[in-house]
Amino acid sequence: MLWINLIMDSLASLALATEMPSEEMLNRKPRTRKEHIVSKTMLKHILGQTILQIAVITFLIFWGEEFIPEYSGP
Repeated sequence: MLWINLIMDSLASLALATEMPSEEMLNRKPRTRKEHIVSKTMLKHILGQTILQIAVITFLIFWGEEFIPEYSGP
């Protein structure tokens, strides 16, 4: 678990460190306590990705053998 945490944290910190700073971000007002963390647009994107991934996995489970042949060996 420690290795997984180390890898995931290092990738997240690398992503944050490589983002260019902007004056607009510094001048933006802080969010209020009543604002939701996940916005409506973000929720739509999450649900869209979930539906897409479920559709692809379901397709591969039921019809994958027709498109991806098994290795029969030499």
